Parts: sequence; structure tokens; C-alpha cells
Amino acid sequence: MFFDSCKRLLSNKELMKYLEESMFDGVLMDPFFPCGQIVAEHLSIPSVYLVRGLPCSLDFHATLCPNPPSYIPRFFTHYTDRMGFFQRLGNLLVSLSSTLTCSFLYSPYDHLIKEFLQQEATLLELLSHASIWLMKYDFVFEYPRPVMPNMVLIGGITCTQEKQISKSRIRPSRR
Repeated sequence: MFFDSCKRLLSNKELMKYLEESMFDGVLMDPFFPCGQIVAEHLSIPSVYLVRGLPCSLDFHATLCPNPPSYIPRFFTHYTDRMGFFQRLGNLLVSLSSTLTCSFLYSPYDHLIKEFLQQEATLLELLSHASIWLMKYDFVFEYPRPVMPNMVLIGGITCTQEKQISKSRIRPSRR
């Protein structure tokens, strides 16, 4: 579905001409849908990612950020940062299987990149061209991990301001 939408967007000559003539300064996008990065590369403008995380740790790979499965728990494993040997092994297996899954999911984009940009490049290479990664992480809720200089932690930006609890909602405990 996303791939077909991207292919139609890139083949829309009228829209691409409009984007080229508009002289945009940059592209703000969620890299989960990588079409924006292909457009940014085509227009030769910087890209800024607003992201919580990418499947298969593509965000780590694209930024060349260390991501050892022996120390950093994978998403959905419910492991903590204090893993035993078998948990670390399970974490490694999850990491390897997600890499295989993502190579299957994102491989069609490599052909689209070659066709549209007229250059040999992979999706991972294009993702690595991002100027800034706005990461919706907060180490209060996440396990600490290495970050690169172009990664800015903006955890909590999508949260609302806390509201005062009204007195009528506070009930004394009945002991």
C-alpha cells in the first residue's frame, strides 16, 4: 500500500514539477514511509525526521549508532536492561529476524530509488542523509542508549500539559 502510493507520487510529473519550482527549504517527515526521503534527495534539500523508532532498528543503522542486542532490549521483547544469557540470546534472535523481515519489506524501495533517482542507492543510504533526527524518546521511559550528534531527544512533545485533579475526584481511602 505505501509502496504503491509512493510510486504514484513519484510518477506524478505535475506534482514533482510543482515541488521543484516551489524551492522548499527542507522536508519534515516520518521515515517509516520512506517516500519523503526519496523526494528530498531528488530535490537536493535537507530532511528532518520526526520519529519514535523505525522497524528493524533502521534508525540505528542509518545513523551508525551502536545498538548491541546484548545490552539494549529490542522493542516488544519486554526484557529489561538486566538480561541473563538466554534473554540476551533471545534478544539477538529477535534482532536477526527483524532484520530479515525488514529487508523483505523495504527491498522494493531500492528498485524505486534506482529508477527515480537514476543512481545506485539503498533505502538505508538515503536514510543516512538526514540532517536531524527528532527522536520522540525520553530516557525516563526508555532504556539509556547511545545517540549521535544529529539526534535530538524530544520525548514528551506529543504529551498534553497535566491538569489539576479536582477535589470532587479525590476520594479518601476507606481503611
